[in-house]
Amino acid sequence: MPSELTPVKPVALPTQSAVAAIYESTNLADAFAIQLPLGTSSDPDVLWRFLIAQQPAWIGWLTNIRDAIVASFGLKTAKHLATLSGEANADDRIGIFKVYGRSATEIVLGEDDKHLDFRLSVLHTPDLSPTRGGQLTVSTVVHCHNLLGRAYLSVIAPFHRQVVKASLRRAAHVGWPKTAASVLP
Repeated sequence: MPSELTPVKPVALPTQSAVAAIYESTNLADAFAIQLPLGTSSDPDVLWRFLIAQQPAWIGWLTNIRDAIVASFGLKTAKHLATLSGEANADDRIGIFKVYGRSATEIVLGEDDKHLDFRLSVLHTPDLSPTRGGQLTVSTVVHCHNLLGRAYLSVIAPFHRQVVKASLRRAAHVGWPKTAASVLP
């Protein structure tokens, strides 16, 4: 059952995540978790695709503003990255994000640019309780290359955190995708 009341919690970067030690130094590392209801898919690929498909409309507006500003600095825009999705193998990109790794419990996405590199982890951890569907943790790590990267990150980081939390809340409100077994009659 969809719920607006499912809390999104800031958590420590999961040590089992592939992004936990990906960079020698990081300029940003954060993670947000949400408890999934019983019967929710545990496939991180399915959960990520659902999460980005259900984002609030204001995130698209913010992305358009970001694109208009960063294009003048020669940085990659979301519009440009979206065109790469059409050119690449379907498994290489999801939307604007390049896929860097997949496992049964985690998908790692991200992008490298001249100002910074980032990786995003979507990690599903099972729950020992038979009444819950596990936990979904979205983690982000960023490594800046230069002053432009650090300046960009200082402006974007507060928005980034709100986008992640709002996306998780919205997906919970809409209702997470079910496992194949939970949709069978």
